[in-house]
Amino acid sequence: MLYKSRIAFRATIIGLAGNIFLFTIKFIAGVISGSLALLSDAINSLTDIAASVAIFICVRVSDKEADEGHPFGHHRAEPIAGLIVAILAAVLGFEIIRISIERLINKATISIGFFSLVVPVVTVVTKSIMAWYLKRVGSSVNSPAIKASAFDSLNDVFVSVAAFVGILGASQGYYLMDPIAGFLISIWIIYTGYRIGVENIDYLMGRSPDRVFMEHIENAAKGAPGVKSLNKIRAHYVGNFIHVEMHIAVDKNLSTFDSHAIGEDVEKRVERFDAIEKAFVHIDPM
Repeated sequence: MLYKSRIAFRATIIGLAGNIFLFTIKFIAGVISGSLALLSDAINSLTDIAASVAIFICVRVSDKEADEGHPFGHHRAEPIAGLIVAILAAVLGFEIIRISIERLINKATISIGFFSLVVPVVTVVTKSIMAWYLKRVGSSVNSPAIKASAFDSLNDVFVSVAAFVGILGASQGYYLMDPIAGFLISIWIIYTGYRIGVENIDYLMGRSPDRVFMEHIENAAKGAPGVKSLNKIRAHYVGNFIHVEMHIAVDKNLSTFDSHAIGEDVEKRVERFDAIEKAFVHIDPM
């Protein structure tokens, strides 16, 4: 658990540093050129910075040991971070839409230089690397917050491509392409926020793992010596970890000690899955 926490912590710091760098160059280029597409992309990076900070805090909180007030730990802190990302994305996305419409109506002109054209290219390369890295880390440590950040980084690649097309068109005199690109970017930001929000709300509401994973759990329990059948099984997410509750049938003629030993064996078999933090086994003598 400690090893995974260190990996998650390092990934969060790398993501934060990358987003600060990209926000800085995009904001400078956007201010110099007046490009709404670049400024929209910069705002998108600003949400990424806020998300990285939120993820950093929540990863640290979720790693805290269980206490009297939180007997099952603090793992729900990570989906909260993902939900914060979603809300920020939606709010800023609608603000960019408003600005885009104003510029389309006013037909504002902008000044595009070489630096403004290079910035989206740098962003595409950087974000592609970040998306690959964060996805790998998020999957290895089963972190919904880091996986959300990886998904967001991949989206940023497409956002920067749209920004590049918009400012390239504006540099050739097609000035309306810039606010149009800004508008399209904002729609994508809102959609991304929606996707991340739905996923993390599911985690907070304790959704069940998928059917395939549940079958793996069932097979692990049924494979324990002394288990006659599996009468009932339920599982739900507590943050990014899973708690499992099951009823197993054992021979009614077994002693209490032997029945308990079978239950402990089942718990150990089920808890071997990395995503499962705790298994609760009830004994049904039959």
